[in-house]
Amino acid sequence: QVQLVESGGGLVQPGGSLRLSCAASGSIFRINAMGWYRQAPGKQRELVTSITSGGRTNYADSVKGRFTISRDNAKNTVHLQMNSLKPEDTAVYYCVQYSGNALWSPRYWGQGTQVTVSS
Repeated sequence: QVQLVESGGGLVQPGGSLRLSCAASGSIFRINAMGWYRQAPGKQRELVTSITSGGRTNYADSVKGRFTISRDNAKNTVHLQMNSLKPEDTAVYYCVQYSGNALWSPRYWGQGTQVTVSS
């Protein structure tokens, strides 16, 4: 049974930073792409970023230059460093795991962690 457990969410002021982490278990972590989605109130869930097993990354235009995804295969963990946060980044952030590098559809989802950007 694959489990994805997110941590690191919280309340931060505009311009601040947060680092989300996602610990994965129950799968061969290093062979699977990972990613982060988010869902803001009243909006559809959207892809924020992904990273393949080989380390290739992809970002939504809205977060390019501000967010960085990374993975630690030794610790089965993926991180999302979020800098220069804006109120519009407020959302529930979900960690996802893909099947291999099939990036068109995540296979597993975490429970989500709330990120609130507000003064």
